[in-house]
Amino acid sequence: MSVPSVEVSEVPQELPDGAVLLDVREHDEWTAGHAPGALHIPMSELAGRLDELPDKELYVVCRAGGRSARVTQYLNANGWDATNVDGGMQVWAAQGRPLVAEVEGARPEVI
Repeated sequence: MSVPSVEVSEVPQELPDGAVLLDVREHDEWTAGHAPGALHIPMSELAGRLDELPDKELYVVCRAGGRSARVTQYLNANGWDATNVDGGMQVWAAQGRPLVAEVEGARPEVI
């Protein structure tokens, strides 16, 4: 089954109203560096936290694209409009897109 995907370069710098960037990486990855304004629900917790997902278009991202592809497939099968961000946060950072860390003063990075 194919998964709807876009390259990082195709994700608008400012997401349109009605779209959310969903980061499905684990807590340590999120803390080290993530996109500003992203929603964080780790893949391992997603099934129990579906009620936290907005009823909006979702761009799903992980480190490289594997976990986010599986989450995208799951979400689309369950009624959401989700698109995988191919290349993930590694490509996001390599393209110089904004990153923030959860620890004040820490340099954000993708781990």
